[in-house]
Amino acid sequence: MPKIGPRYRVQFRRKREGKTDYRRRLRLLRSGVPRLVTRISLKHTITQVVRATPVGDMTLASAHSKQLGGFGWKGHTSNIPTAYLVGLLCGYRAVKAGVKECALDIGAHNPTRQAKVFAILKGALDAGLQIPHEAEVLPPEDRIKGTHISRYAAELKEKNAKGYQARFSGYLARGLPPERISEHFNEIRQAIITKFGG
Repeated sequence: MPKIGPRYRVQFRRKREGKTDYRRRLRLLRSGVPRLVTRISLKHTITQVVRATPVGDMTLASAHSKQLGGFGWKGHTSNIPTAYLVGLLCGYRAVKAGVKECALDIGAHNPTRQAKVFAILKGALDAGLQIPHEAEVLPPEDRIKGTHISRYAAELKEKNAKGYQARFSGYLARGLPPERISEHFNEIRQAIITKFGG
């Protein structure tokens, strides 16, 4: 009688670490279009347009929240307004590189409506990329502009000045009153659009 070995197969390391969903990745690769890869950490937002090749992934365009400083951005680098601006910047760079359509790649994140990854998607769509999506997943315009942040800041300032100073110390240190984030967002968005001739 032949000897039967163990039936358990060890998963790939990145699957075990929760970094890569190989089934989802395979579906994206089979689409045949570049992927809009979105990654968000506690401090930064990163977006890349990537094309899969036999020798590995090739980055066609990218944007990082640190690069928004070059346009004068003084806000936080990992919130919804920042995510939109990074998506817009990456989208314009991708269009300039000749990319017309993409598939959204959110990695191992569970899709939640109006999340930061979908703010990135909205920015890329506004830049001119064609990306399959459902309209209801996109954040509303007031959240993209940061109206919820300015409203919360105004309420906190009125009720607890000390808490306001502590909560928004980064904004204030960079010279941006958080109540003005919507106006500041519009200025930076217009600066990006102007640079790319939109």
